[in-house]
Amino acid sequence: HFFGGAMSVFTTRALLNSVGVSQSRATSGAVAINWILKDGAGRVGKMLFARQGKKFDYDLKQLRFSGDLMMELGAGIELATAAFPQLFLPLACMANVVKNVAAVTSTSTRTPIYKAYAKGENIGDVTAKGESVGNIADLLGTGMSILMSKRNPSLVASFAVLSCGYLLSSYQEVRSVVLNTLNTARFTVAVDSFIKTGHVPSLKEGNLEETIFNPPWRHQPVAIVGSRFGEAFQEPASFVATRPLFEDERYIVTYNPAKDKVYALLKDQAKQDDILKAAFHAHVLLHFINASHANLKARKRMNSDQGSYHYVNPNPLNMDFLAHIEESCKIVTSSYGVFKRKAREQGWIMSDSLLNPGRARLCGVAPQ
Repeated sequence: HFFGGAMSVFTTRALLNSVGVSQSRATSGAVAINWILKDGAGRVGKMLFARQGKKFDYDLKQLRFSGDLMMELGAGIELATAAFPQLFLPLACMANVVKNVAAVTSTSTRTPIYKAYAKGENIGDVTAKGESVGNIADLLGTGMSILMSKRNPSLVASFAVLSCGYLLSSYQEVRSVVLNTLNTARFTVAVDSFIKTGHVPSLKEGNLEETIFNPPWRHQPVAIVGSRFGEAFQEPASFVATRPLFEDERYIVTYNPAKDKVYALLKDQAKQDDILKAAFHAHVLLHFINASHANLKARKRMNSDQGSYHYVNPNPLNMDFLAHIEESCKIVTSSYGVFKRKAREQGWIMSDSLLNPGRARLCGVAPQ
């Protein structure tokens, strides 16, 4: 709030200068029309992004930080209007769309975050104090920025410093929130810790280890629950080979090497516990796949150092990973109940809706 309030002074000044408020040739009517169009575009963007719906509940930390990144992007576009005043309207509209999307994210995730601090059913009290603290910081930042602006500092340098402070503060803000629900990111942390150590992390440990931001250029294998048949299997033979392993379950788990993703397909009889078990199984298999990839890379490096050649199938199929799927089935059978019990003991709340399963279901593949 402090850095955001400080930054708004510079961006607003840049916006006003770019439409000619400080110049006699600009009329108040033109300024008003530009401002209305700019705000209208922002409101349209806000309404469209509000369709994200349930994501604000289960991935609120990730969306909150992404929203703050978008806020900085919008502020940067606003600042660009000072360099390109002839492009004021398109740049201002674009900036307002981005900033309004960020505002939707901020307001939609605020209540769940405050709820984490309302230990005594005092959500109203916590919200009031949280807003007050935010307003105080905003006013202090605005006052500091007004004093700074009197010395006419470089807009770019001021923006860069304040942006760094804003994003660092935002990252620490979302990391400090301790949620007791297992969304996909925290579920991955909990299952991975359980497989490696037999220990389910505490609420604080799980939240600290949760991935807040995953850059688009950093590829990671993921587990998808409730996927479609065509996404999961490359060819029918793989399904025929995998199906017998899940005769007694209300789901099927497989790995598609072409997409580097683990898929959990849900049968039409799947209930809440079946979905949770499918997600647990998918993350167990994902752990084995990641370990297999790490071993393969280590072997490649070793062979490269020794000058030898190790053949790797360039087009692997689902069936090539059947041994990993069989191994994961044994682990899940013996450990899923233990994982659930230890997760409850640590205070975690598990719900299938928090894992955002897809709606696709396999019909006519009932367990025996």
